[in-house]
Parts: sequence; C-alpha cells; structure tokens
Amino acid sequence: MTETNTADNLKDRMLDALETVIDPELGCDIVNLGLIYGLSMTEDGECAVTMTLTTMGCPISDILEQMIDNALSIIPEVKKVKINLVWYPAWTVAKMSRYARISLGVHY
Repeated sequence: MTETNTADNLKDRMLDALETVIDPELGCDIVNLGLIYGLSMTEDGECAVTMTLTTMGCPISDILEQMIDNALSIIPEVKKVKINLVWYPAWTVAKMSRYARISLGVHY
C-alpha cells in the first residue's frame, strides 16, 4: 500500500469514527452535519480536527469535544486529539449532506 493510500485509509477511518459522534440536539452525526472542516495527523500520533459548530456559544461544545476524543481514540494510530474550533467559513445548512438534510427535514 502506498503512503497516499495509507493516509487516505487513515482519513477514511477517522471520518468513519466521527460519524459515530451524534449531535445530541440535532440527532445527526457531525460529519453529515458538515461540522468537520479538516483532519490531519502528525507522525507522533496527534490528530487535529478542524471543525465548527452550528452556532457560537453552543451549549454542548464540551460534550462534543469529549465525544470526538473518545471516537478517535479508538483508532490505534491516534495517540492524542486536538480540536481546532473555527468560525470561518461560517456553518450553514448548505454544508449538510443530503442525508442530513433529509433526516432533519431541511429543505435547501
């Protein structure tokens, strides 16, 4: 397996893990909600998650961070999780997957 395929496989496994993190207020996973903007991994096993939230001051941000840490820590290559919370670009319903829009009844 080439280095690119290995990196792609790791990213796919990280996204699969993050799809198990369900936003408790919306009942949909954070990947399909479009909250994940980027994933990276250092050689020493630190996984950086660049993400946003649906609103500033989201009351469940601490809960989501713990859920993300728990989900990614299952992956053997991940030794530490760092979450970079960003507000740009701003989240909109356009970032949601078709699956999320259908399951939440959002017409876009």
